[in-house]
Amino acid sequence: MLVSEDKKSHILISTDIEYELEKLTKKLKPNRVVLFLRDEFKIEDAKAVVAEAYKSESQTKYIILAAQSFNSISQNSLLKVLEEPPKNIEFIIISPTKSNLLATVRSRLPLVKGDISHSVKEVELNLAKIDYAQIFAFLKQNIRISKSEAKGLVEAIYYRATVVDMLILSEEQLDNFDRAYRLLELNSRPQSVLALILMGFVL
Repeated sequence: MLVSEDKKSHILISTDIEYELEKLTKKLKPNRVVLFLRDEFKIEDAKAVVAEAYKSESQTKYIILAAQSFNSISQNSLLKVLEEPPKNIEFIIISPTKSNLLATVRSRLPLVKGDISHSVKEVELNLAKIDYAQIFAFLKQNIRISKSEAKGLVEAIYYRATVVDMLILSEEQLDNFDRAYRLLELNSRPQSVLALILMGFVL
């Protein structure tokens, strides 16, 4: 949870963005708060954020970027202002998963874990004994998921494999997870990405 004195720039990981925004609005009063709430945070949003950041302020202003997904171009365009913010500007980025964010963004701001407990996906697959029929059924069940939902499933599969099934992943399997995040960021079909990961568990 966000502690009351934590009013500096940070990244907040939470699946309940509206709940976190409500809490932050109360917590940050009476400071000025400028909110950029999007489904997908795009380059035009990043440009608007940078323009807002460079409006001079005599008191602390909080710029909140909240989205289900952030494309890589928009994130890259924010790196300079995140590393060297103008005077009296603090940034808060809210994302449902840290995999949404580039490592270069995560390295510039501390991570704070918010409310994720009630929305963590569970994957009902025994990855130690998975077969092609189970993979096909799983892909069919998730045929219409969005990019952000697919990222959540990738994290859930990783959790299932390493924590629930207690598997020691091979280098190839770990590479598949890394590739999955990159492919989703490039707007690859979620089903193809999930298939890439799951096929790596078939003996």
